[in-house]
Amino acid sequence: MSGYQHEPGDGEVVWVGLTTEPLSMDRAAQWVQRADCGAAVVFSGTVRDHAPGRDAVDEVEYEAYDTQVEPRLRRIAESACERGPGIGRVVIWHRFGTLGVGDCSVVVAVSSHHRAEAFEAARYCIDTVKTSVPIWKRERWEDGEDWGLDAHEVAEVSP
Repeated sequence: MSGYQHEPGDGEVVWVGLTTEPLSMDRAAQWVQRADCGAAVVFSGTVRDHAPGRDAVDEVEYEAYDTQVEPRLRRIAESACERGPGIGRVVIWHRFGTLGVGDCSVVVAVSSHHRAEAFEAARYCIDTVKTSVPIWKRERWEDGEDWGLDAHEVAEVSP
């Protein structure tokens, strides 16, 4: 859980973390900015008040296989840097624990020389987090609770 709380050192281009603390889109956006990058994309995933067949969701609990999360987040971020030219910095942060509607559960931020690469890398990161990182969500709504319907096998991070 240490990756989110402490900024990486000079020269680092990847910042990943798993935490129970609230996530700051502003902090992510500020950190990815570099003088050689003209684009920055910040994505935030938030807890919504419904899911398929589940009205009035009021909270979500994220569970994580914590010793596996940060290494996988790092591989995703590093892979994003290798996939496209001109990527400056990449942030991927995820929360776990109980979150309410409107709480931010994941932040991805990417800077690059040009906007197309930043958008592409940010999309790659969030899509790969969803398929390759062992984090599961349990939804709670008025009439019950259960695991999210989008659960699947955890895939390996591929370049």
